[in-house]
Amino acid sequence: MNMRIAIADDDSEIIEFLTRIVEGQGHVAVGYSDGTALTSALLRDTFDLVILDWNMPGKTGIQILEWMQDAVDDCPPVIMMTSRTAKQDISDALNAGADDYVTKPEDPDVIAARINAVLRRNSGSSAMEPSVEYGDYKLDRIEQKVHHDGKEIALTAKEFELTDLMFRNRDRTLSRRYIMETVWRTNAHLTTRTLDMHVSRVRSKLSLSPENGFRIFTVFGYGYRLETLGNGK
Repeated sequence: MNMRIAIADDDSEIIEFLTRIVEGQGHVAVGYSDGTALTSALLRDTFDLVILDWNMPGKTGIQILEWMQDAVDDCPPVIMMTSRTAKQDISDALNAGADDYVTKPEDPDVIAARINAVLRRNSGSSAMEPSVEYGDYKLDRIEQKVHHDGKEIALTAKEFELTDLMFRNRDRTLSRRYIMETVWRTNAHLTTRTLDMHVSRVRSKLSLSPENGFRIFTVFGYGYRLETLGNGK
């Protein structure tokens, strides 16, 4: 299950190093070389995790952590990765909102394990289960099938991935770019019409409506949100 991860560091070699680790785990990596670029991205895009350096131009890691708590809806978890080793620095970062603290340099296998541990903690146990239920909907991730009220709904592979993504992130607004890169693995050759068409098909095939407990909202200028209503879970 691939996730979308922002990497912020003023050293391009560190960004490349972390990108190889992230992509080696099957995730999507997006690099930023200064704090201002990262904060701008966090306002217009969706990420599952942020790997954040302390010393960056524009905004420092601590400033970004404090800013995120107030400015970012559905704030993603943060791993602070820095050469600072003082106990007070570690305490300050964790108190400011970091979910983990990794000191440089660190073994790639350890970094990968720390990344996956934070993702597991924040995605919930159901995100990794082969079969999961949301209200009257049952998703079989092995067979890539969806049942509603016991009846199978015919979906293409991409429609199932989109369905799974939106149910895993229900009540969370997802940017168009996030959906494109998570489901299609890229947005380079995917038109907005293609994404809108798939969302429309999923909405129709699954009968996502208030009486069934879920509804897909279009968030103008940003993306989509699967919202839990009434009898949804």
